[in-house]
Amino acid sequence: MKAIIEGGKTPVGTVVVSGAKNSATRLLAAACISDGEVVLNNFPTELVDARHKIRFLENVGADIVVDEVKESLTINSSSIRCTELDTYDYPIRTTYLLVASQIKNSGEALIPYPGGCKIGSRGYDLHMMVWRDLGAEVTEEPDFIRVKASKFKGGTIKFPISTVGGTENALICACIAEGKTEIVNAYITPEIEDLIDFLTRMGAHIEVTGNSHITVVGASGRLKGVIKSVMYDRIEALTWLVYAVMSGGTLHIKNVPFNSMQVPLLHLKEAGIDYLSNSSSIYYSPDCLINGQVQPFELACGAHPGIISDMQSFYTLLGIIAKGDSRIFDYRYPKRIAYANELQKLISTPVVEAEEGKITTRGPGKFKAGEVTSTDLRGSMALVMAALCAEGKTVVHDVEMALRGYNKLDKKLAGLGINIEVVDE
Repeated sequence: MKAIIEGGKTPVGTVVVSGAKNSATRLLAAACISDGEVVLNNFPTELVDARHKIRFLENVGADIVVDEVKESLTINSSSIRCTELDTYDYPIRTTYLLVASQIKNSGEALIPYPGGCKIGSRGYDLHMMVWRDLGAEVTEEPDFIRVKASKFKGGTIKFPISTVGGTENALICACIAEGKTEIVNAYITPEIEDLIDFLTRMGAHIEVTGNSHITVVGASGRLKGVIKSVMYDRIEALTWLVYAVMSGGTLHIKNVPFNSMQVPLLHLKEAGIDYLSNSSSIYYSPDCLINGQVQPFELACGAHPGIISDMQSFYTLLGIIAKGDSRIFDYRYPKRIAYANELQKLISTPVVEAEEGKITTRGPGKFKAGEVTSTDLRGSMALVMAALCAEGKTVVHDVEMALRGYNKLDKKLAGLGINIEVVDE
């Protein structure tokens, strides 16, 4: 898919932040180990990632009702079974989260190989480690990964590096395991806290010590059906605020999860970006930009509660329009720089310098129309934002990457007076 964007318009209006992609799709997988009916409210129903995961789960027997008006899912997973499908072509990065429900109901699981972004190495060895540490037999077959275990057995899962996906997988699998499981070197983010809250309300016994050790006692009885609202998306909230600054727009951004993005917002303040806020929303207008110019900055992306790597590209955009040299380091995903070369194509003068682990911007630069290709989800959104700020027509290829992470993106932009056209290539 490609986006055709006539840029140069100034956004004005209110935009409402949706449920977090990085929580919603995990809660959907976790809902499928429940013995009762689960309702997920504030669910970003139009996310491409969510749609693919729903399609897979329905194909293995789940009954899922999608209410796009209320933005909710109703999930009944009692009929999920391990079933060999005609195709395993599902572009889902978190396919490993689909194992637990099949193991619980069938003692065996067949899942697609993880897809999604290509940011350096996206290995799945740590997920195979999780299943094996819980007593399963794992084999890699041509079309799918096969996991066999009549029942997961509690054990110790010690990650060699902190991993979000590995922690999520271990949590969900441990909740249906027999006995106690210890997860060592876990990575606890706001989205994982949302998952822990959900699993606990279903009846799992989970204890968190510090910020890297989790103990789970597998449920001996039924896991209850629950009603849960997905947390709001901190990355989307930051996206809209950065877009307002770039475009000189006037935006009222509702449903901002301040508690999960204190450090990212502090860095914006330090760069001279002020805004008005209450407990749940932000108001930004050009008058909020101190001295009328973003100030150059230096920051490092890493683990929460700092600036996570998914936010890197948005600070690069701010560096482009800042008056002076800015530097953005990324210690967690140093190879997440491919988008920067595409972004430079939408700038009238050489401004962006990218090397492994570091992006330098020598602003201020001016955005121009052009033709670019997406490289990853957040990088794709950065290209869309640059195109929206450039006079003239820009084409962004593979824009489905951005659509994977932003619920109702075209509708929300239309509500701000901005139109983009997304067509199949």
